Parts: sequence; C-alpha cells; structure tokens
Amino acid sequence: MYKNKLLIIAFATLLFIPFAKSQNNTNSPYTRFGYGDINETNNGEQRAMGGVAIGSREKTSINTVNPASYSVVDSMSFQFDMGLSGLVSRFSSNAGGTTKYNANLEYITMQFPLTKWLGFSAGALPYSFVGYSFYTKDTLFINDVVNNSVVRRDTSAYTKTFAGVGGFSQVYMGISAKLFDHISVGVNAYYMFGTINNYRDLTYTDKNYTGTTQSNTLKANSFRFRYGLQAFNTFAKKHDVTLGLIYEQKTKLNGSFVSSTSGILTDSLPAKYGFETPSMFGVGLHYTFDRRISVGFDYSLQQWKDAQFGGKTDSLGNRAKLALGFEFIPNPDGKKYFDHVKFRGGINLSDAYFRVGNQTLPKNFGVSFGLGLPLRGTNTVLNASLEYGKIGASSLLREDYFKFTFNINFNERWFFKRKL
Repeated sequence: MYKNKLLIIAFATLLFIPFAKSQNNTNSPYTRFGYGDINETNNGEQRAMGGVAIGSREKTSINTVNPASYSVVDSMSFQFDMGLSGLVSRFSSNAGGTTKYNANLEYITMQFPLTKWLGFSAGALPYSFVGYSFYTKDTLFINDVVNNSVVRRDTSAYTKTFAGVGGFSQVYMGISAKLFDHISVGVNAYYMFGTINNYRDLTYTDKNYTGTTQSNTLKANSFRFRYGLQAFNTFAKKHDVTLGLIYEQKTKLNGSFVSSTSGILTDSLPAKYGFETPSMFGVGLHYTFDRRISVGFDYSLQQWKDAQFGGKTDSLGNRAKLALGFEFIPNPDGKKYFDHVKFRGGINLSDAYFRVGNQTLPKNFGVSFGLGLPLRGTNTVLNASLEYGKIGASSLLREDYFKFTFNINFNERWFFKRKL
C-alpha cells in the first residue's frame, strides 16, 4: 500500500511538469528584463507571513526555501502540498492605466521521512515568469541640409511593439539530516527547464519604409544546488528559537540562445557562454512562544550584478530582500475549532534586480495576511493568503497588485503498521 501511494504521488508530480512549462501568471511589462519575474518558491503559509521562511521549521509545512527543514517531518507522516494563485494587477503611468488578471496552479511538493533523523522532499516549482505585450507610437522625422539650413523632407509614423512569453520551471529533490539534536543540514538539487521568448517589432505607416522584427529565444536545460542549515533549541519549555542559513553558488545556465532580425539569424550560441544564475545567501531567525505566537525575520541577497546576462556582467543589479512575519494560534490545546485556526501577517521590502534604461527602480513593497484552517479529524490544513504589493513608479510604470494564494497541505500517517 505504501509503495502504491508513493507511485501515485510521483505520477502526479510528473503530470505537473509539462503543465508547468506552459504556465504564465503575469502580464507585467517589467518581465521584459532579465529572466522575468523571479519566483520566491514560498508556500501559501509563508506568503501570508511576508515571505518569512529561512528559519521556519514547522512539522505541518513543507519549507522548500531552506532544505535543512525537511528533517523536522514526523517519522510516521507523509505530506503533500499543492498551491493555486490568482493575480490582479493595476498598471498606471502618466499616460493612463490598465488592469490585468491571471490565475495558475503554482506548485506541487511532497515530504516524508527516510529515517527518524533524515527527511526527503521533492516537487515542481516555478523559477521565473515572462508575460507582456505593449506598444509605443511616434513619428520619424527625416531632414535634409539645403543652403546650410536643415529642411524637414519627410515624416512617417511608426509603432514599436514589445511582447514576451514563457518562463523557467524547476523540479527538485532535497534531503535533510538532523545532527546532534540541535543542528540540521540539507541540500536541494534543481533541474531547470523552459523557454523565454522576447519579440520587438517596428512597423511604419508609410509603406516606403521597411519595418523590422527582432526575436530572442533563451532555453534552459540546467542543474543547480541550494544548501541549507538550521540551528534550533527549546528554552524553558516554552521558547523555541531557530536560526537558518541558505546559500547558492553562481551557476552557468546550460541551454541555448538564438537571436534573429527580420528572419535572418544573427546569433546562435550555447546559453552557458553568456547566461548565469546568481550566487545567493540568506539568513533567518524564527521564534515561537508557547506554540501560540511565532515571529520571523529574513534577509537574503541575490548577487545578480556579478552574474552574466547576455554575455556581460553588471547589466543587472543585486537584489536584497527583508521580510518580517508573525503567526498566532489562539489555543493549540483547545477543544474548539477556532482555537486551532492560524492567523498570519507580514511585510517585505526588496530591490528590483533590473534597471530600466539607466534608472534604478524604487524598492518593491508587499504586505500580506492569511489564515490556516484545519480540517476536523485530520492533520490536513487549508491555507489562504492575500498580498498587496507595489512595483515601480508612476514616472515610468507603477504596478499595484493583489495576489491571492490558496494551498492545501495533506498530512497523513502512512508509516506505521495497522493492528488487526
């Protein structure tokens, strides 16, 4: 029976892989830059807490951000988590505004013990999303010099159209070992795949002028690793403290890059010669009092400035992120249903990892809250979160968004023998 359940979960994960390749949960023009919108891989509970995750060590949650957390899984439990999201974005500038909507199946993860001190996790997660379509109109002026004077000879209106679609997905496997009762270490191995297509088209109203179309296609077929550590202890029976660390090294992005203009191939190179994922480190502190009140703080830095993009460094910028979150449970030992409902909230600040022209965007901002609703008679929890965020500025383009995330974390006791 146990083997059959594992096969079912593995098959469900494999079905998700081709589906993930077609996912697109954004309509933001800012995804034109870099690899698009980089996903945090937070689960629903963590998003409700502002993205706090590095120091989180919860038996009822799968924390893919820090692989050192997997060893916390109960020795008789199997967990399965599936997340859905809906996004409403309002884009505004000095020229006007528009509203876009998206909804997606975001991730599937699972976690189970290998031994009492060794935990395992696997699943499918997004890495980045690209999705945009916009245009600008202007007039081309063509001048001649007559008798030392500039004379306007001709004009032609033109339209520049920008469009992009795609993104990178990733499947992962991770393992975590608990050492000396207060230390846990872990590692995630990721296989990244997918395609990003960016198009730029120039057309003239005057047929005497020839327009151009430029197409850039970047494909990923690459591996990378993340390492994690957590140090944890309980003081005076009511105070649980966890310090978490994560690290990723800079990695060449295997795959291919093809660029063409008006149907003529101009460049075709292996992506590993010009594209990289950045080195990254993060630290988080998580404190819980009496199993009722939890607060967490995270700081992470992605060093995009040193990573190659398009064959050169310094075209992107470093991305630092600060997150602060809390969770409150009225009475973990209570007998009423609402004694076990979890209330969550959080905020975060982060840098954009790209520049628009020579301009550095203001910091991104997000505030969120959510609920964890247990199902009676089970260890399964339904989680819902709502996040409001701001990206960019009105002088260029401002994005105000509301993101709703719903996930269900199945937690079943599989690893025990039933008595007849």
